[in-house]
Amino acid sequence: MSKQPHLLVEEGELADVALLPGDPGRVDRIAGQCSETELVAENREYRVVNARYGERELTICSTGIGAPSAAIAAEELAAVGVETLVRVGTCGALQRDIDIGDMVVATGAAKDEGTTSRYESPTVPAVADHEVLSALVETANERDETVRVGGVATDDAYYAETDEYIAAWEAAGLLAVEMEAAALFTLARRKGLRAGAICTVDGNLVAGTQKGATNEDEELPEAARNNVERAITLSLEATRRL
Repeated sequence: MSKQPHLLVEEGELADVALLPGDPGRVDRIAGQCSETELVAENREYRVVNARYGERELTICSTGIGAPSAAIAAEELAAVGVETLVRVGTCGALQRDIDIGDMVVATGAAKDEGTTSRYESPTVPAVADHEVLSALVETANERDETVRVGGVATDDAYYAETDEYIAAWEAAGLLAVEMEAAALFTLARRKGLRAGAICTVDGNLVAGTQKGATNEDEELPEAARNNVERAITLSLEATRRL
């Protein structure tokens, strides 16, 4: 098999479990908690690193921003033998009692993006795999970490999240909005893979605290930056169960 056209990887080069941050820079942050790290490939928004966490071999692969690039990553990871996808990202809260820095584990994602409609009807649900979901929640419980567990929205129009959209998501009881989970859940289900997602809250759209930096050098507010590290640890620990 030739190299995949975007990830530039081949069958047999990667582990069976992949952690998927959106930001290529966060690949190195995850790898920083691991040993035996090796850069496998780097192209466009995709940075692919193999690593070891304890006895667990894993791959870390950035997906870029949004469902289209996440779907490309999922397609090409599946093509080379990856079996489990775990999104490790950020999100905007949709309920007033969710604070910046809180962690959300998604049970499913509303398909408010355009990518999954090219694969299937919008009425087909985009849900997390039970084993991945359970691994994330059980790991959090073991470590006395608090995570919010429930549905999220996946949206691919960051600057078009109007008050009407936000109000509808809030009324539906969705915990947060992010930009990749629905595509990853959908592609994983259709290809017989497992997928889950844990995201750190970087703003609250209902309360009006938008994602924004506290200084020009950092994209995320301090509380979110600190808890991104904790979410990374949870996701790495959860791979031991998968």
